[in-house]
Amino acid sequence: MSRATGKRRPSEQTDPDLYVRVIARKEDGVVIRGAKAHQTGAINSHEHLVMPTVAMRPEDKDYALCCAIPADAPGITYLYGRQASDLRKLDPSEGGRIDCGNACFGGQECLVVFDDVFVPKERVFMDGEYDFTGLLVETFSAYHRQSYGGCKTGVGDIMIGAAACIAEYNGVDQVSHIKDKIVEMSQLNETMYACGIACSAHGRRTRCGVYAVDTLLANVCKLNVTRFPYEIARLLQDIAGGLLVTMPSAKDWSNPETREYVERYLAAADGVCVEDRMRMLRLIENLTLGSAAVGYLVESMHGAGSPQAQRIMIARLSDLDRKKRWAKDLASIEE
Repeated sequence: MSRATGKRRPSEQTDPDLYVRVIARKEDGVVIRGAKAHQTGAINSHEHLVMPTVAMRPEDKDYALCCAIPADAPGITYLYGRQASDLRKLDPSEGGRIDCGNACFGGQECLVVFDDVFVPKERVFMDGEYDFTGLLVETFSAYHRQSYGGCKTGVGDIMIGAAACIAEYNGVDQVSHIKDKIVEMSQLNETMYACGIACSAHGRRTRCGVYAVDTLLANVCKLNVTRFPYEIARLLQDIAGGLLVTMPSAKDWSNPETREYVERYLAAADGVCVEDRMRMLRLIENLTLGSAAVGYLVESMHGAGSPQAQRIMIARLSDLDRKKRWAKDLASIEE
């Protein structure tokens, strides 16, 4: 969905192209039009899998579309997303590389516009079967939400490592409350991972032979991910200290006229290289405030559906009536 009004169905939008739809059907395929927003990694993908995002009704059948499209198909336009501190990566100097925090890796998001794109029929998996869209969305969402128990945990591992490093560089690695905070970061991170493992381990084999993850646990996994990374990032900023956002530029460190001041006044623990301390602080900035925070924090909140989407699924699947019966049985309450 791009700028569609959330209270209206796809066919009710003022602009009919706000959801991707089929505008023409031919013997050998279909022609589609519309846009997909928030597409992570779209620029470096070989293929796009276009899917419905909501359950649909008969009047929405032109939007009940699932298909695969090569990323370089004629008619596709990419609008690259803007990220925090992204201009730092355009600085070719060594100072610029230090201030990037992570100069070698990163992510990106795109608004992908499909302007009358032809899709051959062998690449069309759904066209008009609106009554299956709800099931398709729920099934895909469960897989997507399960995956967050792994991908955000991987970034969390880096956060924990950065916390341990900067504590050492700051000379406070043996302080009890610092050690406690790093343990808390680990506990939160491993809880996310445990949820991802649990919904996979409790998966079931479907009639066609494909295994499906446990939908309830997948949604619990993702709902935890909407909260825990923010707390991990908060603890990391707490441990890092205020220099995280007040540190001079790496160009001041590389400038012969000012380097002496940086070396002198940014020194911390004995034997720690000031440049290493600066690099670690910039990595933490990148992860919690800069361009990498897009993929860690904001994506943790809204990726695979915002928190309310998980709450709706948890409420639907948690079977409160059965749990009420258990409680009444223990309390000796007759129905």
